[in-house]
Amino acid sequence: MKTIAEQLNVKEFPFRIKDSKGRIIYFEESDKRWAKYELDSKGNVIYFEISSGYWSKREYDASNKEIYYENSKGLILDKRPKPSEDKVIEIDGVKYKLLKL
Repeated sequence: MKTIAEQLNVKEFPFRIKDSKGRIIYFEESDKRWAKYELDSKGNVIYFEISSGYWSKREYDASNKEIYYENSKGLILDKRPKPSEDKVIEIDGVKYKLLKL
């Protein structure tokens, strides 16, 4: 399978593709090694992959704190809030389910 630079017949390296905000989302060297990035609206890397096959995924909370990480080697770090089945409180007649942080 051809790399993006090969498909475009690029001769100058390193080759970069940037998004509309000027952030690099693809990078390739002359030896055909490449890396690609997916970013969220805040610029956090949510997916990363390199030509060797390694990849990683991330999720962030509203404060840009990483709450989930997974990679192709099987490592998973999950700090996402978990629902607590039996923790319900009622305020002014409205019931709320508590989340464990």
